[in-house]
Amino acid sequence: MRIITWNLFHGRALPPAGRDLQDDFCAALQGWEWDVALLQEVPPWWPAAFGQACGASARSALTSRNAVLPVRRWIAQRVPDLIKSNGGGCNAILVRGTSIVDHRVVVLRHRPERRVAHAVRLATGEWIGNLHAQVHSEAFAQADLAVSAVALDEWAGDTTPVILGGDTNTHRPHAGDLQVMGGHGVDAILARGWRSVGAREVLEHGTLSDHVPVAVTLKPTP
Repeated sequence: MRIITWNLFHGRALPPAGRDLQDDFCAALQGWEWDVALLQEVPPWWPAAFGQACGASARSALTSRNAVLPVRRWIAQRVPDLIKSNGGGCNAILVRGTSIVDHRVVVLRHRPERRVAHAVRLATGEWIGNLHAQVHSEAFAQADLAVSAVALDEWAGDTTPVILGGDTNTHRPHAGDLQVMGGHGVDAILARGWRSVGAREVLEHGTLSDHVPVAVTLKPTP
């Protein structure tokens, strides 16, 4: 199973592009090989369009700054580099090749801002989670990872193979008994009951986002 994790920087580029980049991000995702894409800092109106364009099932979970979302969306689509993260945000999971049969969300914290983890169960039985941990605090980031691991155990069972990826906001992510399968900077993919096949890959993404997309290929352990 090939997993991608990518923080989309609220749909912006570096240097700033000065325009809406939904089609550009969508084209990047369409062009890569993956089975599951774990996305963070996604404009909330993007996941459904991404799913349709990529031939994928999509699930999302709102994070922070989503009050009066139609107004935020109107501004973000016209001047994304002015409104920045105040355009609203969500986490999203896209799945190709099989269907999603369950979707669960856990709120990690409300302060200093709302953070969530969410996970899907695939028709093939796997549970795969996605999170965006709190930034600027090692303690908060590790706490968010710990809560995410506990939630995955509750949803999947503590002996079922699981995958958890996302923007961990720490260079030393710990999440229960999950092991790091690969990553880049603070973006990582962890798992239990899986092993990595080959090295992790950093995908070509041009100027899109301030994070790099990271891909890891996993196989179940015996």
